[in-house]
Amino acid sequence: MLSRRTFVAWVAGAIPVALVTRRADALGSAWIVGEEETMRALAEAVLPSELGVAGAARVAKAFRLWIGGYAEHVELVHGYGTSALRFSSASQKPNWAVQLERLGARDLGPGTMQFAEMSHEQRRAAVRDELKNERVERMPAVGAASHVAVALLAFYYATPEATDLCYNAQIGRTMCRPLEQSSRKPLPIAGARP
Repeated sequence: MLSRRTFVAWVAGAIPVALVTRRADALGSAWIVGEEETMRALAEAVLPSELGVAGAARVAKAFRLWIGGYAEHVELVHGYGTSALRFSSASQKPNWAVQLERLGARDLGPGTMQFAEMSHEQRRAAVRDELKNERVERMPAVGAASHVAVALLAFYYATPEATDLCYNAQIGRTMCRPLEQSSRKPLPIAGARP
């Protein structure tokens, strides 16, 4: 297994570009998928608190699995009524791996503390510091997000669960309901705040 420091140095100085890109993508993917603790801590810091620790861990695991299966330049399903072909964007996995490493190695003064060991507020402050130069005008597609924290948010907010949580109702976006139920107002989520 390649150490993080060696990986970052290798990505920064490697040539030829096409070979480096493929290798960096594969290593970045493996690295992120293996960063369970840091990704879980990041999810707890940026996702809605209503998910709780278990919900944040579940979303972090699903996101890591998504990263492991992401492939660039793959044909996407085209929109209804159009024949224009779209392809998945270039992989951000090497960049996300470096960002996750930077978050995981935060120094809070005397003695180094791992990101996962920080308090919730310290983690949020570290993420805010990471994102201070990001220009995000709207939620990007997950694969196009330039920062791993934004990609995690985009991943979660694209789920039916996020829509249900937003409206405190069992909307079930992307789920098929029988036609006779289409005019019925969605039921509230059990235990949701009014």
